[in-house]
Amino acid sequence: MPVRTPSETLQTAITAGCNKAAATNRRGFSRLLTGSFLAGAYIALGGALSIAVGSGFPEIAAANPGIQKLLSGLVFPVGLMLVVILGADLFTGNNALLIPPVFERKLTVGKVIANWTAVWCLNFAGALAVAYFLIYLPGTLSTGPYEEAICKIAVSKTSLDFWPVLLKGIGANWCVCLAVWLALSGRRLGEKLLACEVPVFAFVALGFEHCVANMFFIPLAMMQGAPVSAGEFIVGNLIPATIGNIIGGALFVGAAMWYQHRPQK
Repeated sequence: MPVRTPSETLQTAITAGCNKAAATNRRGFSRLLTGSFLAGAYIALGGALSIAVGSGFPEIAAANPGIQKLLSGLVFPVGLMLVVILGADLFTGNNALLIPPVFERKLTVGKVIANWTAVWCLNFAGALAVAYFLIYLPGTLSTGPYEEAICKIAVSKTSLDFWPVLLKGIGANWCVCLAVWLALSGRRLGEKLLACEVPVFAFVALGFEHCVANMFFIPLAMMQGAPVSAGEFIVGNLIPATIGNIIGGALFVGAAMWYQHRPQK
């Protein structure tokens, strides 16, 4: 069966966006809670894997900086694969999916904001749970070169000014939401997995800023003693990355795809 056309993919995205927004009400909130918590955990697992694989060869990476980016980029997309295939609720993916229904007058802006707020908070909880219970407490990444690598990631991410982080946030969620959109166009498992792999590999290799991934990386580094304060994390990285992610997903993918492929009246 061929992949969906762009117009068919748009209609699939509109249906998906309406369903996700509907889960924000009382009847569906337990599903939203579970799906959003798991999405944050899935992204954190991808982040942990990217550290374990990408930072395991410091001598080789020092001579060939692209090696670390290549290895981390290849394995990090497993988090989005789990989100897409298992139907979890990821804040950055919802940035794109809930916009076409607004233009179609099937959702209000208030419902979109309510969904984004709830999912953002629950993604954060899932990412923190993985960081604390699966990585920090058992010391999963506290030996060899990993602890130093995690610290460097956190310091680097919180040392940037507001605007560079925001712009990198746009780039990150442009890539992530393109992956989600491509996955919607596929009908088979292999098509969806490949759709998640390539754009997300690009954002990781280019060093863009993804707020949900940073909900894992930076708190984990803080748990392991990195010289980063909560204020530096939230104000210096999480807020501008979140704003950039909203722009990249909502404008560059959700709005752009609706405008390009909406039914002509």
